[in-house]
Amino acid sequence: MKDIRNIDLHMHSTVSDGTDTPEELLGRVREAGLELFALTDHDAIKGVAGIRKALRAGDPQLLSGVEFSCKDEGGKYHILGYRFDPDNPAILDVVGAGHRLRMDKVMKRLDALRDEFQVTFPEEEIRRLLSLDNPGKPHIGNLMVKYGYARTKEEAIREKINKAHVRSEYIRPETAIRGILGSGGIPVLAHPAFGSGDEIIVGGAMEERLRHLTAFGLQGVEAFYSGFSPRLREETLAFAKQFGLYVTAGSDYHGRNKLVALGDTELPQAETVPDGLLRFLEAVQAV
Repeated sequence: MKDIRNIDLHMHSTVSDGTDTPEELLGRVREAGLELFALTDHDAIKGVAGIRKALRAGDPQLLSGVEFSCKDEGGKYHILGYRFDPDNPAILDVVGAGHRLRMDKVMKRLDALRDEFQVTFPEEEIRRLLSLDNPGKPHIGNLMVKYGYARTKEEAIREKINKAHVRSEYIRPETAIRGILGSGGIPVLAHPAFGSGDEIIVGGAMEERLRHLTAFGLQGVEAFYSGFSPRLREETLAFAKQFGLYVTAGSDYHGRNKLVALGDTELPQAETVPDGLLRFLEAVQAV
């Protein structure tokens, strides 16, 4: 790679909760001048195949990617997977499980909105919602705006969707990590300092969390992230060094669903490129 700082390994398409199709996303990656990128849709890998088919000679290098929403007794985690074989049953099993849980959550969320806030939609809209690859809060929020239950999608999510009582099931982190490893991939903890809701995890709590996840085979942390303060970034880098973990960089771009620019990883502002990132790039044969 000519410029190892010009990467973005965390973004979403319409296959999950982004607003750009995989093909549109590839166009934006080209425009941004990225040299290495990964599409990391929630519990889905379908978009990676779409981008791979659209790649042309001279395009940026694409890594297969995914992001699993996980939870266990220790809290919530978002586990990123990179460089896996997308046809391997190990990753396909976890993707299938994640999709089933996500669709079940949508139905429970619609029921809770109806029972607690009297929010209802026409059957045709519900069928259209359920036909999406991985519908989530933004899709329901947009429907609420369309039918006059909220002025904006953000208001719908903040005032009703997040307040609705939904008992959800999640993939356990060890399941996601083992599925990624079993398909030849690299499991990475996304935005490590961010837990459930507004929870910020630092210090001893972060050390305990990483010790817990590395026991299952976690190999990296996303230290360069659009939402991190310099303090959170530096602490994450210190823990990466302590545990001998890879380091990655991602914007968490969602198109119009999030005020984050493609390529906004804070990596270009770093004084030095950390060893953990260099080792990650070597591992994915990007250097």
